[in-house]
Amino acid sequence: MTSAQWVDRLAADRSLLERTSTVERVTDLLRQRIIQGELPPGTQLSEVSVKDALGVSRNTLREAFRLLGHERLLVHEMHKGVSVRKPTSSDVIDLYRLRRIIEVGAVRNAATTKTDLVQAVARAVRAGERAAEDGDWSEVGTANMRFHEALVGLADSPRINDAMAGLLAELRLAFHVMSTDDQGELDPRRTRGFYESYVERNRAIADEVADGELESAAADLEGYLADAESHLIEAYTARG
Repeated sequence: MTSAQWVDRLAADRSLLERTSTVERVTDLLRQRIIQGELPPGTQLSEVSVKDALGVSRNTLREAFRLLGHERLLVHEMHKGVSVRKPTSSDVIDLYRLRRIIEVGAVRNAATTKTDLVQAVARAVRAGERAAEDGDWSEVGTANMRFHEALVGLADSPRINDAMAGLLAELRLAFHVMSTDDQGELDPRRTRGFYESYVERNRAIADEVADGELESAAADLEGYLADAESHLIEAYTARG
């Protein structure tokens, strides 16, 4: 996605921001764009372009940038400005350490009596399956993010959901290495190679949750996360 394209997409989101919009709304909007894979690592964020696209003040945008910096999503460099952060292999290891605590714990303690939470998991899986059938592997990646977001949502905790939102954004940045070639160009074959096997595994975990088999779902999720972490670390190692 080119600079002009993502700026245009932000401009389309302007209607979501009321005149009384807060820094938190701007922060969440940019975070969601990262989760959706529209702002890959290294993307330069022109303060003027983003400010004009969203119709917010310079101070509001700078505060949103500051908050996203604390979330390890953006980085500010002297004479270069603000850009989307590039995770390291150490980041990947720490992210998966946190994923095991949050996601597996959420599944083990799922509020399965709340059907809307269980249905959200199933909807995310179906979205991923449809995207795979259409051959849209980038969208499969986004659906995969929503699946894990929904798994954590099973805990029925706003605080855990907030923690997961930042984690998902960092993960999408880390996953970018699985979607690009050695020159950093998007490679649909690599994207498919990474996500394809997890579509079926998402379905299996979702079915176990729906059936109330939470210990089995948690155990499968632990193995799933271990495999995903290994794939990422191998890719980071190969890239040096």
